[in-house]
Amino acid sequence: MAGEIGVLIVDDSALMRNLISKMVEDTPGLRVAGTAMNGKFALQKIPAVQPDVICLDIEMPEMNGIEFLREWRRSAIGIPVIVLSSIAEKGAAVTIEALSLGASDFIQKPGGSVSLDIADVKGQLTPLLVAWGTKWRRKNNKPLYTPPAVPQTSGTEGKGARPALDIDSLLHPKTAVPKPVTPLRRPGNMEIVAIGISTGGPDALRTVFPRLDPDLKAPILVVQHMPPGFTAEFAKSLDRICPLEVKEAAEGDVLKPGQILIAQGARHLEIEKKGTGETIAHITETPPVSGHRPSADVLFASVAMVYQNRALGVIMTGMGSDGAKQLGTILREGGLTVGQDEATAVVYGMPRVAYELGHVQEQVPLDKMGQRISQIVKTQR
Repeated sequence: MAGEIGVLIVDDSALMRNLISKMVEDTPGLRVAGTAMNGKFALQKIPAVQPDVICLDIEMPEMNGIEFLREWRRSAIGIPVIVLSSIAEKGAAVTIEALSLGASDFIQKPGGSVSLDIADVKGQLTPLLVAWGTKWRRKNNKPLYTPPAVPQTSGTEGKGARPALDIDSLLHPKTAVPKPVTPLRRPGNMEIVAIGISTGGPDALRTVFPRLDPDLKAPILVVQHMPPGFTAEFAKSLDRICPLEVKEAAEGDVLKPGQILIAQGARHLEIEKKGTGETIAHITETPPVSGHRPSADVLFASVAMVYQNRALGVIMTGMGSDGAKQLGTILREGGLTVGQDEATAVVYGMPRVAYELGHVQEQVPLDKMGQRISQIVKTQR
């Protein structure tokens, strides 16, 4: 169908290629542009099949995923790449290396390199393929997919049939009726920055962090939706390109000026003001909030309670609405709020909901976000 997003599937396992192909073909708006058993064949196929997004395995013979990304980077192909990664510690380091080489995002591959459990990640993988594929088609002025008037279904028709994945509701969640937020006090000096980000986040943070002012005094806390086992390596990779120190948050960490703490995968990040005057981080495993753990809503609510009108809340690219509600709490307490703009967000979901609720005071493009955060913090002092 016209406007469908073409996916190139690169995996050395025939089983995996077939499983992922079925996921793609069962998703309205996606089609399989081609398959390849390793990076070498993928590079050869790209000119012929002209995919809009690439789904890439890491461990493959002859040319693995990392070697492919190095060639992909040198050739300036630019087509978005979604990496399928295992959860092993070694896998985490390799996955973060893939992100540093330009991969757009990654999905955790459960169970090993060949596993029927890969079907469990369909709900994560197909929206990512849609989001990045759509971005690529827009960038290259290609027509976009228009859903048919009659809703499609997937699986067995009749009793037990399940509707096809509702991509639109994932990328563009419904917004509640906004209620005007009246700040309880005027903004003070911005003493902390809290960032909530999801789909497209790894790539976006690699754009924002190098542009932060090296003299920034406020600590920065980040909730990036990511599975356990990856955030430590992710923080290390960001630390190499950021003028400020970046580390994975740990229980009891004292918040320091000019330091960035990344929430652990599958654990909430909250803060507490101690009687000594220090503010410390708490890592908790309470139930998911807004469908996520870590949750930006949890972080924003905690920051608003401790810092009130001295907090800057930032909401960026991501599916769903996590963070949108409690960003309003930061605003109500007298803090300041910023959202990523629609033009530069891979998925204008989280920032869109926050904006439509009236919780975003200013929308900022991705390439200006680092400078704007720094400017707001330094100007208020």
